[in-house]
Amino acid sequence: MRPVPQPTEISRPFWEATRRGELRVQRCGDCGRMWWTPQLACPECLSERYEWARVSGRATLYSWSVVHRPADPVAFADEIPYVVAIVQLEEGPHMLTNVVGCEPGELRARMPLEVAFEPLTDEITLYKFRPAAARS
Repeated sequence: MRPVPQPTEISRPFWEATRRGELRVQRCGDCGRMWWTPQLACPECLSERYEWARVSGRATLYSWSVVHRPADPVAFADEIPYVVAIVQLEEGPHMLTNVVGCEPGELRARMPLEVAFEPLTDEITLYKFRPAAARS
């Protein structure tokens, strides 16, 4: 059985957005900084005024690791190998995620990526990233 994220009061708007196929991060109402992971206050100016801002879903690959032996072999046995990555959103924030849709050996630093949503339950849709489609 795969672990299922448990939304908290602070993260619930994020998970509601992913269920709708939207990627959102917090944006400070005072200094404008955007950040991920959900926090009660801006990491730049400590303001508690923020909104959940929709972002493009475009990112670049910042760092990654290929997992060949998961910590829980039952939960992720069918996904080996899988990629745990840090991506940098076009809007600036970094996110911890998985990269899907390509072989681990095809990954390159600064590779263009786009968000891909994966329904896990009726309430939770995961956000992952895949190689970006060519843009015209």
